[in-house]
Amino acid sequence: MNTTIEEVQRFLDDLHAKLLFTDLIFFDSRQKNVQTLASLSIAPNLRLSIINSLSFEDFSEGPIADKMIQGPEMWVFGKYLKSKEIYIKLTLGIFNECPTCISFHVAEHPMNYPFKS
Repeated sequence: MNTTIEEVQRFLDDLHAKLLFTDLIFFDSRQKNVQTLASLSIAPNLRLSIINSLSFEDFSEGPIADKMIQGPEMWVFGKYLKSKEIYIKLTLGIFNECPTCISFHVAEHPMNYPFKS
């Protein structure tokens, strides 16, 4: 599937609108997420600020079907922080539920940014 800038922007607009009324759930039980926060000294409010600053240029891939739990589609973004590429995987959550940050860790492989200028 070739995702368009408009589709990415719609996802981000929906995410940011939802975050005005609800929290973002973080999967902090995943070791690589916790390790990234500790090694880069990223406080929770900075992590949320980074996610709120995402733009379509930070888009890497998606939407990706959630095959494990048949949950909402996932979107992958990347940001550089303290000279490290950060892999960020998000979902909007299902209707009436909080959006979720599944991954927030140092990228394990170089990421592709199809809309980066």
